[in-house]
Amino acid sequence: MKPNFKTMPRKELIAYVLAHRDDDEAIETLISRRSPDEEATWYNAPYTEEGLQQMEEIFRRKLNGEI
Repeated sequence: MKPNFKTMPRKELIAYVLAHRDDDEAIETLISRRSPDEEATWYNAPYTEEGLQQMEEIFRRKLNGEI
């Protein structure tokens, strides 16, 4: 018997999908829970040296957990 993916907490669902990578229903449920595009942070491509430096700084801060 499969678990109820709609009521499963996100962390448990991720763990289930990682353990059952062929379960399309679980994967579809996980994908449907992603953040909507209007909540996503969008960045422009770094076309200049200044833009590249800004992008590197953003990545560094993100990796360090600052943002």
